[in-house]
Amino acid sequence: MRFFRRALIIRNRGLPARRTERRKHVWKQVIVILRFFKKEPILVISALLALASCLLVPPDAAYLGYIDLRTLALLYCLMLVVAGLRNAGVFAHLAHLVCAHAKTARGMGMLLVAMTFFSSMLITNDVALLTFVPFAVVLLGMTGRQRDLILIVVLQTVAANLGSMLTPVGNPQNLYLYSRYDLGAADFFRITAPAWGLSLLLTLLLCLLLPRTELRVELGEEPGTDAKKLRLYLALFAVCLLAVFRLLPWQAMLCVVVLALLVFDRKMLLGADFMLLLTFVAFFVFAGNLARLEAVDSLLRRMLVGHEYLTALLASQVISNVPAALLLAGFTDNARGLLLGVDIGGLGTPIASLASLISLKLYSRSHDAHTGRYLWVFTLVNLLLLAILSAAQYLLP
Repeated sequence: MRFFRRALIIRNRGLPARRTERRKHVWKQVIVILRFFKKEPILVISALLALASCLLVPPDAAYLGYIDLRTLALLYCLMLVVAGLRNAGVFAHLAHLVCAHAKTARGMGMLLVAMTFFSSMLITNDVALLTFVPFAVVLLGMTGRQRDLILIVVLQTVAANLGSMLTPVGNPQNLYLYSRYDLGAADFFRITAPAWGLSLLLTLLLCLLLPRTELRVELGEEPGTDAKKLRLYLALFAVCLLAVFRLLPWQAMLCVVVLALLVFDRKMLLGADFMLLLTFVAFFVFAGNLARLEAVDSLLRRMLVGHEYLTALLASQVISNVPAALLLAGFTDNARGLLLGVDIGGLGTPIASLASLISLKLYSRSHDAHTGRYLWVFTLVNLLLLAILSAAQYLLP
C-alpha cells in the first residue's frame, strides 16, 4: 500500500511539468497556424469558404467538373518558366542595361515604371514587381534618391496591375477568363487594348511628378546570363504561348515542360507558387457549389445583369480580383464587363490585387520605410486612376 502511495505522489509531481509541456506545444501550433494565415490569408479564407460550401452541397461526382485543369496547367508551367528565366539572370541583365542610361531622377523612375508595365504582360504582374521593386529600392539607395521611392514603387504597382491586363498570360484572372469564355486572341485584345493604352498614358503622365534632378547611376559590373538556361526557358515559354492561344493542347504543353525540366533543371519543378494553385482549387470548389444553390445563383445573376463591370470592380476591392473572377464567371456571359471589371478592379484598396500586397511588403522592408505615407500615396494614385479608367469605360467602344 505504501508503495502505491509513493508511486501516486511521484506521478502527481510530474503532472505540472507535463501540463506545461502540453501548453507550450499547443501554443507552438497556434503560432504556426497564425504565421501561415498571415503569409497566405487568401488561401486560408478560400479553403474555409470551400469547406463551408461543402456542408451545403455534399461532395459528389459533379465536383470533378469544378476544376479547370487547363488553367491550372497553364499557370503551373508559366510560373516555372518565369522562375527559370529569372534564375538565368534575364531580368537583372535587362534592368542593368536600361537603367544605365538614366540621366535624371525622372528618367530613372520612368524606366523603372516602364519596365514593370511592359514586362508584366509576359511574366505576370506579381513576378514583375518581385523583380523590379527590389531593384528600385537598391537603385534609389545608391543614387541618394530614397525620397522618391514611395512614388516610384506606387507607380510600379499600378503599372504591373494595368500593364498585365493586355495579354491572357499577364495575370491569373486573365488566363482563367480567357479559357472560361473560350475567347479568341483577337477578341481578347479587342477588349483589353483600349483600356491598356489609356493606362499606359496615365501612368507615364504620373511619372512627370518625379523631379528632373540630374544623377549618376553607379551600377557596378554588368550581370551576365546563363546562356544554356536562357535558351531552354525561352523555348519552353514559346511552348506555353502556343498552348495559351490554343495552337497546342495543354496536355502536350504540360508534358513537354515537365519532361524538359526533369532532364535539364529538375529542381525548378518546385519553383511554382503552389499556394496560388491551391487557392484556385479552393475557389473552384466554392464557386461550383454556389452555382448549384438556386437561391444564390438567382441572386448573383440578378446583381450582375447590366452591372457586370461595377460588380466585378467592387467585389475585387473586398476579396481581390482573382477570387472575384473565379466567383462571378459562372453567373454571367458578359466576358468584356467581367474581364475589365476585375482587371481595372486591381486598383483601389491594397487587397484588390495580390500584387499590390507584394509591393507593400517589399517597401515595408526597405531602409527608413514610411508605411503610413506609402498607403496614403497608394490610395490617392489608385483612386485617381480607378475613377478615370472607370469613367472611360462608358466612352470606349
